[in-house]
Amino acid sequence: MVSGEQLKNGARGGQPVVPMPSATVTIVRDAPDGIEVLMMRRNLKSGFVPGMHVFPGGGVDKTDFYFKNNKLCNCLADSAASGTLGLACGGLAYWVAAIREAFEESGLLLARGRGGETLSLSDAETARRFAEHRRRLNAGTVAFPDLLQAEDLQLAADQLTYFAHWITPVGLPRRYDTRFFMAEAPEGQEPLQDERETIAAAWVRPGEALTRHRSGDFEMRTPTVRTLEDFADYDSVASLRSGLAARRDVRAQLPRIAADGRRILPGEPGYEEAGAAGK
Repeated sequence: MVSGEQLKNGARGGQPVVPMPSATVTIVRDAPDGIEVLMMRRNLKSGFVPGMHVFPGGGVDKTDFYFKNNKLCNCLADSAASGTLGLACGGLAYWVAAIREAFEESGLLLARGRGGETLSLSDAETARRFAEHRRRLNAGTVAFPDLLQAEDLQLAADQLTYFAHWITPVGLPRRYDTRFFMAEAPEGQEPLQDERETIAAAWVRPGEALTRHRSGDFEMRTPTVRTLEDFADYDSVASLRSGLAARRDVRAQLPRIAADGRRILPGEPGYEEAGAAGK
């Protein structure tokens, strides 16, 4: 249990916890009534947001930084990725982390074969082989670059569109500095929870998810809710991608915690007061 004093001062001797570099990918697909979004439900016993409905994502790993030199992601240079994120270098690692986490948590892998064809898992033997790759990756017995080399694959990082940047509020014991991406679900692949970090996978329309959230039976965090509110305005993956790609100035969103526990965003009433109260 986190005490009130820990929430105010952070969990490490009164010093704010440094946010962990992270990446999240919102996977979407076209449906008869508009777009649908892949939502994963976190394990009820998880130490972080148990039972919440989330997008696949997690921390940037050490091996994710190797991709700027290992020739396994030739479609996007680190210099271009870093420029998009406003970083001096290492930006490609966030694209890699988003793809890797999507595979670990949902089983969807955004990658291409030697001939440029999108990876399909519709063949039973291929699906079985990649299910084993995923099991070993989650168990830590194989590294992501080694998996891709074994299958002669290239990451399809150019299929991800960067659209948001969220940082966990100061004062919480676990914080993330997360870059948000959007990607269309690859054809010939179906999502499946890993039964470790995630216990359910479902396609849902943004508006439906928001309605269920307001009724109390679909728990989500603030960044997830805000993303779905944004996506609900689009009726196709193509229009969504076009709209997100047109955004040139992605500003970091650092919510603050009000006295009643609400998350307040920059520009909203009470934001400055919440910041002063937390000092």
